[in-house]
Amino acid sequence: MIYVGIDVAKDKYDCFITNSDGEVLFKAFTITNNLDGFNNLYQRIESVMEDITKVKVGLEATGHYSYNLLGYLVDKGLAAYVINPLHTNLYRKSLSLRQTKTDKVDARTIASMLMSDVNLKSYSDTSYHNEELKSLTRYRFDKVKERAKLKSSISRLVCILFPELEKLVPTLHIASVYAMLSEFPRAKQVANAHLTRLTNLLSESSKGRYSRETAITFRDAARNSIGSNMPAKSLELKHTIKLIQEISSEIDEIENEIKIIMDEINSPILSIPGINYRMGAMIIAEIGDFNRFDSPDKIIAYAGFSPSTYQSGQLDGAYAHMEKRGSRYLRYALYNAAKYVCHWDPTFAEYLAKKRAEGKHYNVALSHAVKKLVRVIYHLEKTNQQYIKVA
Repeated sequence: MIYVGIDVAKDKYDCFITNSDGEVLFKAFTITNNLDGFNNLYQRIESVMEDITKVKVGLEATGHYSYNLLGYLVDKGLAAYVINPLHTNLYRKSLSLRQTKTDKVDARTIASMLMSDVNLKSYSDTSYHNEELKSLTRYRFDKVKERAKLKSSISRLVCILFPELEKLVPTLHIASVYAMLSEFPRAKQVANAHLTRLTNLLSESSKGRYSRETAITFRDAARNSIGSNMPAKSLELKHTIKLIQEISSEIDEIENEIKIIMDEINSPILSIPGINYRMGAMIIAEIGDFNRFDSPDKIIAYAGFSPSTYQSGQLDGAYAHMEKRGSRYLRYALYNAAKYVCHWDPTFAEYLAKKRAEGKHYNVALSHAVKKLVRVIYHLEKTNQQYIKVA
């Protein structure tokens, strides 16, 4: 076997190549972060081993800095292993008491870890191409949060400019309200608006739901409004509505791309009642290759749903809290998916009710439902079976 250790930096990679006998084939050398550098590395690997199935390449998880190199290695058919930098650090300290840390030393340490046959999972082609789905779902997550923040600003500004409006509509965040406020952002402007124009504006934006009577109701409320006449706040309101509409359009585009990928994946996770393609995509993206996990408990721990343990001497922690480590995106997706699954699936609804009957707080009971959901997802993905809903 040939073992290649790579220490990743922004503009360069330090590499070290050895074999299973411990013979150094290439002392630590540096390649540039470009195609010439990648080709240089591959040519050196090829020069010492023609059979690429007998080559293991390890590199530290350093976010986007290692992404392009990983893609290159996977496309070449090499077995690549992404290693947690914390594990590398601990392994290096176990080899020597000297506090020596350089990029070249780290490259050699990574190669030694591969040789020691520690429990590492290879970074498969599935893992690499799954990054696209992860990028989309995280991008959507951030956009939705951004939009929610802007919606809070809408509520604040309407409270200043036309506070009575909120009680006249089911929610401020509907197309008809946005259309009216974009043209008439202050109560005084709504009060002075031509009734025909206001009626047509509301009717078109609500697709006929709001008629002349609604326009009269809005105008009468505006005439008796205590709203402030502040042009600066009006401008802010108009711009905020425009931003929300732009972000909503971007979210629709992102969701369309997510749906295309999910249709290609055809994951059985979508057969579970209550899990739509958006939440399912986030779960799939964050877990990645299910072969990385030996059991569903490993996924639960990865999501941070495992209870923390505290014991010292005769002291035992009486109330264990969730660790909340690992992927916060996965934790968010599983928690929200479990709420919908418990609503739509009788088996999960019964399970949640049972935990609540035991005296558990709703959030605690739901965390148990999350663990049950992970076990179901793990089984479906590993067996490629569809979920069978019990009537």
